[in-house]
Amino acid sequence: MRYINGLHEGETIRNVYLCKGKRSAETRNGKPYDNLLLQDKTGILDGKVWDPNSQGIAEYDEKDFIEVYGDVISYNGNLQINIKQIRRAQEGEYDPADYMPTTEKSVEGMYEELTAYIRQIGNPYLKKLLEYFFVNDSAFIKTFKGHSAAKTVHHGFAGGLLEHTLSVLHLCEYFAGAYPILNRDLLFAAAMCHDIGKTRELSAFPDNDYTDEGQLIGHIVIGVEMIGEAVRSIPDFPVQLANELKHCVIAHHGELEYGSPKKPALAEALALNLADNADAKMQTLTEIFKGKTGHEWLGYNKLFESNLRRTSGV
Repeated sequence: MRYINGLHEGETIRNVYLCKGKRSAETRNGKPYDNLLLQDKTGILDGKVWDPNSQGIAEYDEKDFIEVYGDVISYNGNLQINIKQIRRAQEGEYDPADYMPTTEKSVEGMYEELTAYIRQIGNPYLKKLLEYFFVNDSAFIKTFKGHSAAKTVHHGFAGGLLEHTLSVLHLCEYFAGAYPILNRDLLFAAAMCHDIGKTRELSAFPDNDYTDEGQLIGHIVIGVEMIGEAVRSIPDFPVQLANELKHCVIAHHGELEYGSPKKPALAEALALNLADNADAKMQTLTEIFKGKTGHEWLGYNKLFESNLRRTSGV
C-alpha cells in the first residue's frame, strides 16, 4: 500500500485508492479529460486522466475502489497524479480501513474530556440538554464520535467533528475566563451543540458527502431543529434560554454570506463565531502544510485570499 502522504514527485506508482470524486471537463482546445479525487486514510490526491477514452482506462464510478497507474507530479506546489491506467479493484484486493482518514488523537480520550465539560455546567436545563445528546443517546454518540466536521475544508476525517468541537470548547473556555460578560454555561452549551447538525448533514465514511437533508436544509438549521427536539423533552425549559442557545448556533458562521441566518446579537454568539472560525482556519492551514518540508510559496489559496508558505523557523 502506497499511502498518499508518502508519495513523491517523479514517482511512477500502481496502487488502489478510493475514487472520492470524478468530474469530466475539457481543455482549452476542447479535448475531454477527467478530474479525480483519490483518497486514503492519509489524505486526498488530485488525479488527471488526460485520455479517458484510452483502452487502459476501464469503466469505473465515483465511490469505487480503483487501481491507478501513473506519474506523480507537482502542480502549483501540490502533488497530483497523471493517470495512464485505471482498473476497478475487486473485494479482497483492499482493506477499507486504509481509506478512512481518521483523527490522530484518542477518540475516547477526547470524548471523556468533552463530557467533563458537561459536568461543569451549573444551569440544570442546559446540563439536561447536553446529557440528552452526549450522555443518553447512544446512537448519536456513536455517530458523533466517528463523524467528520466537513467534506473537504477542515477536519474532514473520522473523529474530526469531535476534535473540532473540543478545540472550539477550549477557545471558548479561554474567552469565558478572560471576559466576565460571557455566560459560561450558555457558551459551553453552544460550543458543544454548534455543529451537531453535521451528523445528519454529512454521510458516514467512506462517502463523507452531503445527504439530501444536508443539501436542502444544512447543518445550522438541522442543529437548531435537534435542539428544539431536546428542549421539548425537558419539562419547563425556559423559552428565553432556549432562544439564546438557538441564536448562538444560528449565528455561529458570523455572516449571512457564510450561511448564518442571523448575525451574532449576543456576546456568547460572537465568542462562538470567533472560536469556530479560528479553529477551522488554523486546522485548514495545518492540513495545507502537512507533509510540506520546505519553505517554498504554495501559490494562491482562495479560502485565505493569499499566497501561503510555512514559516522559515518551522
